[in-house]
Amino acid sequence: MKALSVRQPWAWLIVRPDLSGTARLAAIAAGEIKDIENRVWPTRLRGRFLVHASKAMTRAEYDDAQDPLWASGGPTIQLPPFEQLERGGIIGAATIDACIHPADRTSKWHADGQYGFHLVDVKPIPFVPCKGALQFFDVPVDVAAQLQQMHDLGAIA
Repeated sequence: MKALSVRQPWAWLIVRPDLSGTARLAAIAAGEIKDIENRVWPTRLRGRFLVHASKAMTRAEYDDAQDPLWASGGPTIQLPPFEQLERGGIIGAATIDACIHPADRTSKWHADGQYGFHLVDVKPIPFVPCKGALQFFDVPVDVAAQLQQMHDLGAIA
């Protein structure tokens, strides 16, 4: 299965493992879940992929993420503490249903001058360590087997 590495805290904002049920639906409606992954390159990929939280994250990146959070959702979006953000593994799954041209952006999460991968049906997955890569990449066989076992046991949908 394909995966895409996303730096924290942006990966957490896509997956939002802190929300479930009606709270998750309300957050989606309020734009408090990141529905766009920004890239300088377009993709033709449509369908399911795994969200990989990159291993690298600096304190400055974490702190810089606070400004767009206030613009996007205000104080209702509280990031976990820096030390608690999981890094270097799979944290969720999502579906790309469109790649939006920079000129056509409508989401507040879509950065100026970037292609926006529109994300739907995002589901948190319990953390599975995995080395990331640039662009979309195939997860290693052992990681795929671990995810399949979690699925078979009902731990993930």
